[in-house]
Amino acid sequence: MKLSTKTALLLTLVCSLSFASEQFAMSDADRAMYAEMLENNPAEMDIEVGGELFEEYCNGEAGLAKFLGVSESKLPEYIAGFPRYVEKLKMVAGLDQVMQAIMKENGHEPLKLKSGDMFGMLAYAKSLANDVPINIDVNANKHMKEAYALGKEVFETKRGGRGLACLSCHNSAVEGGILRTQPLPNLGKNNAGGTWPAYRMTKSSLRTLQRRFQGCMNNALLAVIPIGSPEMNALEVYVTDMSKGSAIAIPGLKR
Repeated sequence: MKLSTKTALLLTLVCSLSFASEQFAMSDADRAMYAEMLENNPAEMDIEVGGELFEEYCNGEAGLAKFLGVSESKLPEYIAGFPRYVEKLKMVAGLDQVMQAIMKENGHEPLKLKSGDMFGMLAYAKSLANDVPINIDVNANKHMKEAYALGKEVFETKRGGRGLACLSCHNSAVEGGILRTQPLPNLGKNNAGGTWPAYRMTKSSLRTLQRRFQGCMNNALLAVIPIGSPEMNALEVYVTDMSKGSAIAIPGLKR
């Protein structure tokens, strides 16, 4: 029986996974480095700088709370619901896009979403909700329902020359395997929604969840979706919902 091209490619992907193979395990040196970074996450320095920028450009927690229309005491819980529909922006937005809008209101040139400074600001702002359970509500309104549906479509749709989707590497059949030395986690159990922005050891830098999505797309030879686009925000909504109820813990640490 002759297999279709896409079926053959998927089988090649699955067969290339190594489950708990010693060949792909972290070295003792990497394990030691990981343990040390758990105690002294290098991204803490980025967050410190991000906090200073947050105060300068957004007037700190008071400025963010005012823009969002919530009290400062309720701000951590509100942050734990992002991405969410923001009436002032007329869109489902990430916290970084809210900060861009505040910067513009305050007469500053908004930082680029893909800039290191913005990554630091986002990490700082999201860390204000540390230990708060993710409470994203994908049924809050029609905008969130539409974003969730779009995010699910992006997650499950096969595209590109290899016919791959996010689901190709994040489903029950392959989770726990290792592809190109990287583990394939259950995104919900791994709390992807609550542990990004994170310091990536392999990149030696702070990265956001959407930036990680782009890295996956690039590795899979897919057209890379822009950070902050409706499709990318929707994908973050869908993945964050998988982690609902898990506590936010920023900065995360990823291999």
